Amino acid sequence: MFQDDSHRIEHNPPRLSYGVAATDIDGDGRPELVVTGFGVRNLVMDWQEDGMIRDIAPAVLADPHRRAIGVAAADVNRDGREELYVLNTDTFMGMKRFGDRFFVEEDSGGTTNWLDLFELPANVENPNLSAGRSVAAVDVDGSGAYRFLVANYGGPMRLHQLDERSRVRDTATELGIQIITGGQSLCMLPDMGTYSSMFCGNENDANALFLRTADGTYLNRAEEYGISDGSEQTRGVVAVDTDHDGLLDLIVGNWEGPARLYVRRTPGDPRSPWSDRASARFREKQRNRTLIAADFDNDGRMEVFFNNLGEPNRLFRLRDDGVEELDPGAAAEPDGLGTGAVVADLNGDGVLELLITHGEQEEQPLSLFSSAAARRANYLRVAPLTDFGAPARGAIVHLYAGNHHQVRAIDGGSGYLCQMEPVAHFGLGGRREVDAVDIIWPGGRRRRINQPEINQEIEATP
Repeated sequence: MFQDDSHRIEHNPPRLSYGVAATDIDGDGRPELVVTGFGVRNLVMDWQEDGMIRDIAPAVLADPHRRAIGVAAADVNRDGREELYVLNTDTFMGMKRFGDRFFVEEDSGGTTNWLDLFELPANVENPNLSAGRSVAAVDVDGSGAYRFLVANYGGPMRLHQLDERSRVRDTATELGIQIITGGQSLCMLPDMGTYSSMFCGNENDANALFLRTADGTYLNRAEEYGISDGSEQTRGVVAVDTDHDGLLDLIVGNWEGPARLYVRRTPGDPRSPWSDRASARFREKQRNRTLIAADFDNDGRMEVFFNNLGEPNRLFRLRDDGVEELDPGAAAEPDGLGTGAVVADLNGDGVLELLITHGEQEEQPLSLFSSAAARRANYLRVAPLTDFGAPARGAIVHLYAGNHHQVRAIDGGSGYLCQMEPVAHFGLGGRREVDAVDIIWPGGRRRRINQPEINQEIEATP
């Protein structure tokens, strides 16, 4: 499936890397990849005109003296640009020495600089000093003002909101999600109701599924929906339509445990309990870290990529009759110490790039892969935007082409440590026409685009 494109990374020494997020840092309309560094600088990897990928991280974002592992982007101050939350962890669990970073752009005399809000006097007593693992963006009320949800290990979950005076406020308690658990991974489930639901995958404790109630608070209903799975150690998580019924299901990768393929028992019912329908081969134990679902070869069917640590990565294709294991080619990396992975179209050619980070046990370079087969197929990319012009993370996009129906969620945070590009990427194979695209924003607003031209990226506002 994959060919090795790592030669495109101009300077790629061995290092300890963990999480990675795809977001537009330099404002050129294309995503860069923010790669966290554990005791080394964070990177902002940019695909440049000569086809090489170079680090363009400004000094503030590089931040080489902390131990960054998780990262996510979102527009929290409604300025139309995404801010950046970098989660630092210098201990396995409980309290840590160094807090997280909450980076915003600041325009000073025509020069754009980055500022850490946690260093402002109003916020110095409000850093996250629990050993976190993952961070995700969530729009809890459909306003387009995002909050950063943090999964901590041995400390309370946090939900950071920003007010008009740049003060950071933790709203987890008032919304009913300030649980203390072995938090590892996060995933937004945008089709469980009008507003996004939040899945938290845990270690040495049951998983949590927070659903919004009528008064705006949240209740944990994971056990009721059959996905609590308290005996496993959750890592990678992704929301994907596994049975082609137009609803998002949940795939969970466990550390040294079986993978889960949770499918809603009643087709067409968004509130139906889920059951694990993983095949024997799919659920074989893995040392999983990150999990990605994407149409890497643009054939109109989704693949699921398991990024593992210390054993070969694995690749499956979702079919109408179940799953099919594929050869990942160069991306198998049998000696790789995979910690994080992200998918994005870095150069705007309609082909998804897969970047894998490595570390934890020893230093290794970054790896970059793509599928040559994708260049021979058609595609359509849809980028929902908020009223402020920022990526609408948590939106849902449906594509209809004849009897072919696909659905994608715009990623708020994909499982363990990472965050994917904020674009719905649809492979079309040999199809030359799309009947319609439906977009649903957090809060329930909808828009239909009829008969869009293929082989392009569409930006859409409500």
